[in-house]
Parts: sequence; structure tokens; C-alpha cells
Amino acid sequence: MRYRQQSPDGDYVFGSNPPFLIDSPAGVAQAIKTRMSLFAGDWFLDSRVGLDLAKILGTNTQTTRDLEVKRRISATPGVRNLISYSSQVSPDRRFTVNATVDTIYGPVTIQETF
Repeated sequence: MRYRQQSPDGDYVFGSNPPFLIDSPAGVAQAIKTRMSLFAGDWFLDSRVGLDLAKILGTNTQTTRDLEVKRRISATPGVRNLISYSSQVSPDRRFTVNATVDTIYGPVTIQETF
């Protein structure tokens, strides 16, 4: 697995010797974060790919929201299984996911806020 590293702002890092994440837990973590940022209908080649917002947004959606996010994480190439998972919606409506994932390269912890 080979992923171009991203800056803290989420932009790809370029240059004469661009850093790549190669066969590492960090590469799988970046793949998970990228997949979680894609919502269904956003990708012009296949509008079915991505998180289904109907299962995530709204009140009383914790059960469907967490299942949808877990499904998206588990289906990421390089993921063996989901070790732990928790999510929280803050009063200012930010959705935070914390997960520990066993990858084919070793465990990695992910924290992503939307």
C-alpha cells in the first residue's frame, strides 16, 4: 500500500522528494480518514461510494451512524478488524470518531472530527 502523505491541513505534500506512506499503519490510517471524508454522491464515477448521510445526520441516529462509519472503516483496504470504536457528538454539532484498528501492518489509532 502506498499513499502520498498529507499535511496537517489535509493537502497532499509535494516536492522533489515527496514523502509517501508505504506499507505502514499510518498509510492505512490515512486511507480510512480519506474514505470517511467521502460522502455518498460526491464521487462522479460512482455515486454509491461513500458514507450515507441519511444514516448519519439527524437526531436519534447513533445506531445507524456508528454502523455506517464502522462499515466504512472495516471495508478499507489493509484493515483486518476494528479493535475499539467510540463516537461523540459535541454540543456544537461536531462528530468525533475514535477507533483503534488492526491493520495488516500493525495497530493504529484514529481520531477524526467532522
